[in-house]
Amino acid sequence: MTKKRLYEIIELKSGTGKASKGYDFFMMATIVASLVPLTFKSSTPLLALIDDITAWVFIVDYTLRLFTADYKLNRGAASYLLYPITPTAILDLLCILPSFSIIASWFHLLKVVRLLRTLRVLRTFKALRYSKSIEIIMNVLRKQGSALITVFGLAFGYVLISALIMFNIEPEIFDTFFDSVYWAAISLTSIGYGDIAPMTSIGRLITILSAFIGVAIIALPSGIITAGILSEIQQEKENDTDK
Repeated sequence: MTKKRLYEIIELKSGTGKASKGYDFFMMATIVASLVPLTFKSSTPLLALIDDITAWVFIVDYTLRLFTADYKLNRGAASYLLYPITPTAILDLLCILPSFSIIASWFHLLKVVRLLRTLRVLRTFKALRYSKSIEIIMNVLRKQGSALITVFGLAFGYVLISALIMFNIEPEIFDTFFDSVYWAAISLTSIGYGDIAPMTSIGRLITILSAFIGVAIIALPSGIITAGILSEIQQEKENDTDK
């Protein structure tokens, strides 16, 4: 197998077919298996074996990606030096390191050991690379980024304004401005925990308005993302038809 063919399989390039899909499925299964030991408080020989095997699979995957870095980055020999500092490569490395007891033995503080164990959860983010559906969603977020930022900016602005109004209307209920911001965010999202609630008629009227406006604001990003996903799926179908 040539290096280029290996790169195409790893990166799910066109023409790789079942080989690339099989590799993605295998890596997804490995990621899920690697999280099993985290669901137990104490380790057993079987859990340790699962952790060791999945760690070595991640090492092989990292090595193969480093080996084919010149095709991914197109920077010649410099690609092998640049790839380890790319975000995905750093994530891969962080997923591998906590599995080595040699590294863990360097640290004697319990908090550090727990941190190393917690870092293994980063393996779930490796799934982003192997899921076609997640790839579609990420493409939508990139393409619709400006619209989503505008909507979230609108929501953030409304939270601050309503919080400021409520903080001055009912100072006896909201001890700090943060309390009013917390209330505004909860009201805007229509969750309404009820732990902080206005007592005056004006305050309750503002709460009602916040709830209605929240429904409208929350619906905007949902519509933008849904429309973007449908567009991406349609484009995928058109590309498959052209092939």
